[in-house]
Amino acid sequence: MEIEKGKTYKYLKEKREIPESVKENLKNYTRIKRTILDVLKEGDMTVGQISEKTGLPRHDVLYYLMTLAKYGFVQTGGIDDMDEYFYYKIKA
Repeated sequence: MEIEKGKTYKYLKEKREIPESVKENLKNYTRIKRTILDVLKEGDMTVGQISEKTGLPRHDVLYYLMTLAKYGFVQTGGIDDMDEYFYYKIKA
């Protein structure tokens, strides 16, 4: 008896529909991730600097930076002159 690879995935894909809200959330996350990474291509920046450049609230920038760091897209760099804020950069 031959086993068909991906059969479970195909079955679930046919039987379960992905809600539109989930699709929209993923599109929004991808858009914000791309925006932050594009800004970081200019150089290392703090949360405040990224917030100013993107127009996103600081708490949102921090949330997305932490997710990007968790999944290996960004990393912390140095600390500013006042030893208050980390700089973030694209992971090399």
